[in-house]
Amino acid sequence: MKPCTSAAASAITVLAVALTATACSGEPEKTEDRPTRSSNYGYRPPLPVYKVAQDVTFDSPTLRKAQKAGKLVIGVKNDQPFLGFQDADGKRSGFDIEIAKMIAADLGFPTGMIEFKTIDTSGREASIAAGDVDLYVGTYTINDERKKKVGFAGPYFMAGVDLLVRKDDRTIGGPYSLEGKTVCSVKGSTALGEIKKADYNTTTVEALKYSECVRQLLGGGVDAVTTDDAILMGYAAQSPDKLKVVGNPFTEEPYGVGMNKDDEALRDAVSDAIEAHDENGDHEKAYNATLGLSGSKFDGTPLVQRY
Repeated sequence: MKPCTSAAASAITVLAVALTATACSGEPEKTEDRPTRSSNYGYRPPLPVYKVAQDVTFDSPTLRKAQKAGKLVIGVKNDQPFLGFQDADGKRSGFDIEIAKMIAADLGFPTGMIEFKTIDTSGREASIAAGDVDLYVGTYTINDERKKKVGFAGPYFMAGVDLLVRKDDRTIGGPYSLEGKTVCSVKGSTALGEIKKADYNTTTVEALKYSECVRQLLGGGVDAVTTDDAILMGYAAQSPDKLKVVGNPFTEEPYGVGMNKDDEALRDAVSDAIEAHDENGDHEKAYNATLGLSGSKFDGTPLVQRY
């Protein structure tokens, strides 16, 4: 897929969401297609409209449970700007939210039949194992250790661990310049495990949410925040005069959709959905209207890895 062109970028509009989809209609949610201004980020490209599949059937206990309940429960983040964010009015937005919507549509669930549930990083595996969520879409890196506990479809995005620092900091240019400094990350994250390695010789602070780390950074309590670059770009975009991303990623973090480890049919169906929305252009359009606004560049969708 090709990155956003300058012509496309010049036509930025903002979505005015009209959640008119209902459980009985099966129609996709409606969007306003005339330009509308966002008070926070100017104009945005419109989000895609996802066609809801009808009469979906395959041998998945998770799907059967969701169909019986009349809703698909999806775990997400709520404090990551442009990825998974919930505002003061309860409205959710971001690239992960759009990925969740397009997958749900292919499973036969319009947006009005999705129950989004905020689950923080440290609680993801337990929530999936307990059946509290049917899917999890929230900057969830696929790795072999996690595959022992949950199933993954994807990846749908490739991130890399980076560093967020104060705008006037000229001493940190990458992980090996952190010696003697204090770095904050979230419990259970791959970034925390990485930065704890003896190679970096740094002091770590563990938080429950990345927003807590950012508050400590702004207040001078820590020298840097580490997590995936896509997440950090969102926080930097919120405080461009105070924060910056170093821009020297030192890992690869393939984001996947988490689910019950033994539900192979669901895993295949979600992988099919990711590939289909990549091919029809929804993936890139959703990216440009969400994560792309943070300054993060669209580099194409990674190949889905089936297992």
